[in-house]
Amino acid sequence: MRVPLILLLLICLSENLWAQTPAEVDNLRCEYLVNPLGVDSPNPRLSWMMNDASLGAKQLAYQLLVSTDSLEITKDKGTSWDSGQVQSDAMLVRYEGEPLKPFTKYFWSVSVWNEKDEKLRSPVASFETGMMGMSNWQGAWISDGKDMNEKAAPYFRKEFEAGKKIKSARVYVAAAGLFELYLNGEKVGDHVLDPAYTRFDRRNLYVTFDVTKQLQNGKNAIGILLGNGWYNHQSTAVWDFHKAPWRNRPTFCLDLRITYDDGTTETITSGKDWKSSLSPVIFNSIYTAEHYDARLEQAGWCQPGFNDSKWNGVIYRSAPSKNIVSQLIHPIRHVQKIEAKSMTRLNDSTVVFDLGRNIAGVSQITVDGPQGTVLRLKHGERLYGNGHVDLSNIDVHYRPTDDSDPFQTDIYILNGKGEETFAPHFNYKGFQYVEVSSSKPVQLTKESLVGYFMHSDVPPVGSLTSTNPTIDKIWTATNNSYLSNLFGYPTDCPQREKNGWTGDAHIAVETGLYSFDGITIYEKWLADHRDEQQPNGVLPSIIPTDGWGYEWGNGPDWTSTIALIPWNIYLFYGDASLLDASYDNIKRYVDHITEISPSGLTTWGLGDWVPVKSKSPVQLTSSCYYYADVRILAKAAKLLNKPEDEKRYAALAQKIKEAFNDKYFHPETNLYADGTQTEMSAPLYWGLVPETVKSEVAANLAKRVAQDQFHLDVGLLGQKSILNALSENGYADVAYKMASQENFPSWGWWIVNGATTLLENWDIHAQNDISMNHIMFGEIGAWLYKGLGGIFPDPNQPGFKNVILKPSFVSSLNGVDVSHRSPYGKITSAWEHKGKTVLYQVCIPANSTADFYVPAGYAVRKATEAATGNKLELMANPAGFYQLEAGSYQIELTQTR
Repeated sequence: MRVPLILLLLICLSENLWAQTPAEVDNLRCEYLVNPLGVDSPNPRLSWMMNDASLGAKQLAYQLLVSTDSLEITKDKGTSWDSGQVQSDAMLVRYEGEPLKPFTKYFWSVSVWNEKDEKLRSPVASFETGMMGMSNWQGAWISDGKDMNEKAAPYFRKEFEAGKKIKSARVYVAAAGLFELYLNGEKVGDHVLDPAYTRFDRRNLYVTFDVTKQLQNGKNAIGILLGNGWYNHQSTAVWDFHKAPWRNRPTFCLDLRITYDDGTTETITSGKDWKSSLSPVIFNSIYTAEHYDARLEQAGWCQPGFNDSKWNGVIYRSAPSKNIVSQLIHPIRHVQKIEAKSMTRLNDSTVVFDLGRNIAGVSQITVDGPQGTVLRLKHGERLYGNGHVDLSNIDVHYRPTDDSDPFQTDIYILNGKGEETFAPHFNYKGFQYVEVSSSKPVQLTKESLVGYFMHSDVPPVGSLTSTNPTIDKIWTATNNSYLSNLFGYPTDCPQREKNGWTGDAHIAVETGLYSFDGITIYEKWLADHRDEQQPNGVLPSIIPTDGWGYEWGNGPDWTSTIALIPWNIYLFYGDASLLDASYDNIKRYVDHITEISPSGLTTWGLGDWVPVKSKSPVQLTSSCYYYADVRILAKAAKLLNKPEDEKRYAALAQKIKEAFNDKYFHPETNLYADGTQTEMSAPLYWGLVPETVKSEVAANLAKRVAQDQFHLDVGLLGQKSILNALSENGYADVAYKMASQENFPSWGWWIVNGATTLLENWDIHAQNDISMNHIMFGEIGAWLYKGLGGIFPDPNQPGFKNVILKPSFVSSLNGVDVSHRSPYGKITSAWEHKGKTVLYQVCIPANSTADFYVPAGYAVRKATEAATGNKLELMANPAGFYQLEAGSYQIELTQTR
């Protein structure tokens, strides 16, 4: 193994601070964010972690204190809420104190009592409420009065005076479109592409910023630059976003609330006293690119004292919707700067930069040249043989009306005043290469251009290292594609579409949740689902949408997101809030499928999209998802105390299962349908195979894979099920052999051919469906955690309160180290072959437990506590697994056959 197990152990111990530091309580979150601003919930969720290296460490009780005075918290007082000592091991609790007031900062801490009855006290954290309702807005919605066809983005500005000593200041900005906020000449915050995309005529998001440090006593100036985003889509493509019912010139509403030292407040608002002008952003499209004329820059436009006498007035606009809510999500940022790997000069006016990897984001160029010089920056994923950037794999759905809006091509016009730098404000692209052409000679070096990897800045919570470099690269590529398709909602690809395809998203949800803390994005996106659902339960295939997708591409195999994502959030976080909020929507959706599918089987759906060669019946795959949705609905009904619904949908699930097996199962051969990989693995994975024949069906699946030379013969839906169906039914070695293949068709085939992200088609030479940064084949990322590391959430104790450990010691891999930071802390599952012995390293966080299932063919020889070296006697459960307390374990297993 590249990393020796003893080193893994040391890493595990140091990262968890076990045996080095005293037990402590930390990682305090409100609504899954650190010290958030703009909390609108009257009962926000508070959570924490307990770091304790002790074997069997657990929380027996907690006490929450909340106050508007931080000093009170340090004195063990909570005037807003004192929960008292609650005998509970819960680490996720809703606020239940005095009614929260808007625009108020609350401080909080938690004390816990451990199994030794020791009191552990957390540091003080905070959260700050926002508007908490539409009625608290004071500003007006304003715009510049231009038509929606106006290309240039508008500037807005206002000067004001802060006459007293400032204690704190917050800006609340809601926008239809995108905005950048400036105060006294500086951009506020590090977010980009705010606010996140929603169905604008049904829900809008506002963003809160702390601007205390940027505000100054005396004169101040506030500025806004508005972009089109998805609100005023001017580019034309097959989805008709330029015909969206909400489309209009961008507009915004702003409140700047200043609190002075004397306790008084003042609110600076958007209104008729603002002024507007067109900006140097002469065109911006979230879909294609941005054009910028630096000759039109107005120095000091957002600073006090600027002469705006030639600027225009503004107009009032009606609010785009009646639902303006806080954007409480991890924001989009320029997360990683990527220097160009090389620069190739094609001729006197054209160079091509290679970032060395495929990303979603923007390029930034720094250049010095004559005034009026036009630079065109074309972004693409691949090159023609002559070295120029090739867009043919990603511009297929673009329908330009002229040549003024070239696809993925920024246009920058120099002002000629020396070295100048440009990066788009309101756009992102998918690319590895940037072809820069210049209308006049300019000097460019490899250092002249950098890329910025952009995505919703979700914290990483997973890691994987194995002895197979290709597997490690597949995991990295999967994560790169996942992040490249996370922009306040999950997308399919960052170049050709940028659409919230539902099928791609539910396929990749486990991949995302094992590797990243994505709950805030998914909760926002499921609110988009609730906005888009028709009264009869139908959902569109892309969400959000302007209306496209209600009649094509939807159905259980795609729009099961409404059930699958809330259920997975419940499993990974132990939080039923999203299930509860979406319950009626799941029910309406399931009832619609039932209405149009009285037999228990449904033909509604797209089927196994982009298969290698075998195409499975749509009815088979869609009925599997219908069954999965109904089972989730029945389980949610039980969880939410709806016994009549539980009974009804449990019976419906049984009806679907019987109809499915009557139609597709051949008892004489133990095959489903024609016995292809998808037809066999989907029923296994989704639980439709009767227990009495499951082993025979799994054996036949393994035989089919062997007949296919251990290569994939699946599409989008089959790749979700194939590896899991094998490894969860005793054929992990077969699954690994498929997963680690390096020739066509396989994930490894992409990697050995230079891919740094996942592709849209198994065939890298395909003539269509060949975006080179797609997430739809991304289930392998999750399978590496499950199939090799064996880390599963327990549905009976979700959120990894109890961890299911079912590692697979596959013979053709020397070792693997997998970890996932759950709501309770870091879980580690690492194993290494040593001849006929396997050394297995496990870390279970405090207040959590685990059920360790020994793989077939192995037996536990001995176990020690890794933190102390003390020998342990593992307790076997009658069900055949070992129950592990919190702590660190080193387990030695030997082969029994």
